Parts: sequence; structure tokens; C-alpha cells
Amino acid sequence: MSRTVSPIEPVKCNDMTEVRAGVDWVDAQLVELLAVRFAYMDAAARIKTERNAVRDEARKQQVLKNVHDAASGSGIPVEVVADLWERLVEASIAYELDIWDANSA
Repeated sequence: MSRTVSPIEPVKCNDMTEVRAGVDWVDAQLVELLAVRFAYMDAAARIKTERNAVRDEARKQQVLKNVHDAASGSGIPVEVVADLWERLVEASIAYELDIWDANSA
């Protein structure tokens, strides 16, 4: 994770400069976390011995349920988060397939 100092808490923001600084900080943190997530996709592509094992619908549904449950308890819009994670999981599967194919070539 980035070692940059966190911005002002949202409830303490008094102007849009503070809000934008906070959003930019959160976005940078999210990108760093996504890099870690995709590194796990690299590991999965390396570990799986069959290409057809990359798409695991049962696992996908479990991930989506986990995120739905987490979003439900956090007070953020569950439908928005569910849509984002559907896209993230599908992008992760596509990425993993590309890596699997490259490793097998």
C-alpha cells in the first residue's frame, strides 16, 4: 500500500479541493490493491494445469456473494458494487486466460 498520508476524513471536508484530494488518494489505493489482485491472477494462471479450470463459475458466484455481503454491511450501494465486481471478475478471468495461454506457449 502507498505510504502517502491519508487525506482529511470525508465528514471534515470543507471544500472541493479537499474532497478531490481524498478521492484521488482513494483511487491510488484502489489501483495498488487491484495490482495485488491481478498478481493473484498471475499465480492462479501459473498453478492451474488446465485452461478450462480458469473459469470457475462456483468460485465466481462465491466472490460475488462475499462482496455483496460486505457491501450490504457497509452502507454503500450494493447494486453499484455488484456491477463493478461482475466486471472486475470477468476482466480478471480474461486476464488469467491470457496469462495461462502465454505460459503454455
